[in-house]
Amino acid sequence: MEQARAGVTPLIAEAAKKEGVSGEFLRNGVASGRIVIPCNPLHNPVPCAIGDGMSIKINANIGTSRDMTSVEDEVRKLSVALKYGADSVMDLSTGGDIDRIRRTIIARCHAIVGTVPVYQTGLVAARKNAVVDMTEDDIFNGIETHAKDGVDFMTVHCGITKESVKWLSASDRKMDIVSRGGSFLTAWILHNGKENPLYENFDYLLEMAKKYEVTLSLGDGFRPGCIDDATDAAQISELMTLGRLVKRCREAGVQSIVEGPGHVPLSEVPANVHIQKKICHGAPFYVLGPLVTDIAPGYDHIVGAIGGAAAAQSGADFLCYVTPAEHLSLPDIDDVREGVIASKIAAHVGDLCRRGDMTRDNEMARARRALDWESMFSIALDPDKARKYRKRGSTEKEEGCSMCGDVCAIKIVDRYLKNEEKKE
Repeated sequence: MEQARAGVTPLIAEAAKKEGVSGEFLRNGVASGRIVIPCNPLHNPVPCAIGDGMSIKINANIGTSRDMTSVEDEVRKLSVALKYGADSVMDLSTGGDIDRIRRTIIARCHAIVGTVPVYQTGLVAARKNAVVDMTEDDIFNGIETHAKDGVDFMTVHCGITKESVKWLSASDRKMDIVSRGGSFLTAWILHNGKENPLYENFDYLLEMAKKYEVTLSLGDGFRPGCIDDATDAAQISELMTLGRLVKRCREAGVQSIVEGPGHVPLSEVPANVHIQKKICHGAPFYVLGPLVTDIAPGYDHIVGAIGGAAAAQSGADFLCYVTPAEHLSLPDIDDVREGVIASKIAAHVGDLCRRGDMTRDNEMARARRALDWESMFSIALDPDKARKYRKRGSTEKEEGCSMCGDVCAIKIVDRYLKNEEKKE
C-alpha cells in the first residue's frame, strides 16, 4: 500500500495489464485500500488484484481433517483448483502435519495462498486440553509462523469482542456460530473473561502484517449459519467493528479485505453487500457463497453459485467457492472441480453485469452458430466435461449433437437462409 502511494510499481503494472486497466487506476485503488494485491515476498505469487473495478476473483478452500491427512491428496486438489481457474487457494488443514502441508501447498502454488492461523493454534490447545487454554502469545506466534512461511493473506477474527458477544447472547439465532475461528474466540472470551487478543492488540497485528507484507482478511466470526439468522444484530455489530479496523489498517499501510456472510436469503444479498461496502469504506468484499437456501446438501455448489452471482452483481469482489460436499464431508478432487467451476460461473455472471464485456460469450455464440465444436470446447469453462457430453450418443463426424439429431435448428435455418441468398 505504501509503495502504491509513491507510484506505479512493477507489480502494479503487471496486475494492471492483466486486468486491462491503467497502472494509475490500479495504483490509486491500492493506495486507497479499495483494491488489494496480496503478495508475501516470501511466496511471490502471480499478481492478483481484488477489488473496485477488477474482475471478480474466486478462492478454493482445500486442506486436511483429523480423519483425512494425506498431503498428496491436497496437492492433487490444488492442481485441479488451479487448472480450472481458482485465483487463490486457502489451506484450512486441521489434521496431520499441518506445517508440512501448508509449506508444500505454498511451494507448489503460483496463485495467492491464504490461511486461518487460529485454526492450528486452537487445535493444538484443544488436543492438549481445551481451545480456551490457548494464550495470547500462542495466537500471535501462530500468525507469525504462517507469515514466515509465505502466506499472502490470512483470516483474522478481530471483530469478535466482549461487546459483540453480548449481541450474540441476546439473539434468538437458530445456529449460533458456525465459523470455526469465531467459535474458538467466542469461547475464549467467555471462558477467560478477557477481550479478544486480536482486537485488543490490533496495533501489534498490524505491525506484524506490515513486516511480512501480509494482507489481512478481516473474518466474519458471526456470519449466519442459516438463512433465518442473516442480517441480524450480531452480524451487523461485528461488521461495524470491522469497519473501524479497516480504517486502522489503511492508516498503518496494511492491505485488508472484509469477509462476508455465508447463509443469506437471495432477497437480502444486495443489501448485505451494500451495507458492507458502506460501513467498511469500500474495502474489497470476500463472501462465502452466499448460500441462499438451506435445503440442498449435495448441491450447495449450485446454491452458492446463485448467491455468488447475486453478490457479484451487487458489488462483491471475491467469491469463496462452495463444493457439493459442503455440510457433509471433506471435499474430494471431483468436489473441488465442481466447486471451482460453479464459482467461476458466478464470477463471470457478475463480471458481465458490472463490466459488460461479452467477448467470450459472443465467441461462444459464433462457434455454436458455425457448429464449430473445437472452438466451443476451447471457450468453455470446463472443456473436459463439454467434450465428454459431446461424445455421448454422437459421432465425431456428425455436425450436430444427439439432442436434435437430423432436426437441428441451426442446420435447418442455415440451409434455407443460404437458399434465399442464392435466389437473390
